[in-house]
Amino acid sequence: MVQATDRQRKGVLRSLDWWTILIYLALLTFGWVSVCGASYSYGDTDIFSLDTRSGMQIVWIGTSIILGFVLLMTDDRYYEMFAFIIFGVLLVLLFATIFNPHTIKGSRSWLVLGPLRLQPAEFAKFATALALAKLMSIYGYDIHKWKHFGAALVIIFVPMIFIVLQHETGSALVYLSFFLMLYREGMPGSVLMTGVAMVVYFVVGIRYADVMMWYTPTSVGRFAVLMMILLFSAVMIWVYCKDRQRTLQFVGVSIGTALVAMLFSLFVIPFDVSVILLILCVLLIGYLLWMWLSTRFINYVWIAAFTLGSLVFYSGADYVLNNMMQPHQRVRINVLLGLEEDLRGAGYNVHQSEIAIGSGGLEGKGFLNGTQTKLKFVPEQDTDFIFCTVGEEEGFLGSASVLLLFLALILRLIHLAERQPHAFGRIYGYCVMSIFLFHVFINVGMVLGLTPVIGIPLPFFSYGGSSLWGFTLLLFIFLRIDAGRNLVRQ
Repeated sequence: MVQATDRQRKGVLRSLDWWTILIYLALLTFGWVSVCGASYSYGDTDIFSLDTRSGMQIVWIGTSIILGFVLLMTDDRYYEMFAFIIFGVLLVLLFATIFNPHTIKGSRSWLVLGPLRLQPAEFAKFATALALAKLMSIYGYDIHKWKHFGAALVIIFVPMIFIVLQHETGSALVYLSFFLMLYREGMPGSVLMTGVAMVVYFVVGIRYADVMMWYTPTSVGRFAVLMMILLFSAVMIWVYCKDRQRTLQFVGVSIGTALVAMLFSLFVIPFDVSVILLILCVLLIGYLLWMWLSTRFINYVWIAAFTLGSLVFYSGADYVLNNMMQPHQRVRINVLLGLEEDLRGAGYNVHQSEIAIGSGGLEGKGFLNGTQTKLKFVPEQDTDFIFCTVGEEEGFLGSASVLLLFLALILRLIHLAERQPHAFGRIYGYCVMSIFLFHVFINVGMVLGLTPVIGIPLPFFSYGGSSLWGFTLLLFIFLRIDAGRNLVRQ
């Protein structure tokens, strides 16, 4: 038995994807250099001291490498066998953390165990990915059945709710990345399109709500959103009902009616043209329901639901922004959309981060030579905003190199996921890829002022043990599953 185990471990080492491990080690190295640069203060004599963040980060990196080795030496079948148990344990921890008396920066997401602080939300990501992979790989699972699809949504949204109750909205939003995996596994494209459409409605509708169209009392934001609802619905009729002729007719009627109404408002009697578009939306819903009654083709009902849901969502977006969101969340969104500047308040972090990145130029100022970071102008510069340190000290070339490394990791994860012989490995691999993609896109985007500041770490770069261990768990469990794909079982 011992000899069989030894042979299996040798087989695992031979089957490992060493390219991914090399990328992992390169990111850890770049990450430590960035933490060192972000936390260094003029006059520090020992960057390796455990009293400094750069010294402690070495400890986190060392323990992460040990953790990765342990995960690789564990039988990959255990991950599938105990997936639901691991998920249940993490749910209990998440629920217990809601009542945690220790509040750190307004968040109750940390468990304080003496000198050690752990954030269960970081570990719940791999547990949720395992549970999803286990559920969706069960024989007979069909994502097109509402009962099965709903079970997957429960696994995604339950930890999200617990994390939101810990006042960690940013970490909760990461779980939306699992929808990329669901799309790969057969989720209807209309669901993904609906999510994208809602984001577009919110951004355009809020950003241009108070901008008037020419000399009419018509809001550009309201006009644009209602026109998009009409056009999106028309395109769905074409795609899902194969009714090209009626689609072209309705597009022509919508654009023609809007144009005539706008000319009438400009030169005859000024009025809100959006009212006409709203009436067209209502007529479209009625037409779709009539087509369903005539043909009994259920897709007409779903398109009608999309149109009605879009109207309801847009009508409630302004209320949610101004009445349900916390003041600091509302200000952040207004700053991102350009409705407020607030360089001394909500926009301060992003503004200082942009200055730091811009000052790096092409080649950067060099290791430990950044001025913005050394003088601590950028808050959270060694955690959520650590990418600005890369931009200032390593310049455009260093920043591009880091992004290329992340791109290589994402592409490698997709390659590994696609070569899995079993659904469990493929689904888990796409969960891992989706989480990394979301973190990199949102974190770098918020540092550059392109996405909202939601406070999520940059994988392998941001200071801290919880995030580093969490990402290591995610990655190395998948590497172990991949390494075991061709092993002969005893």
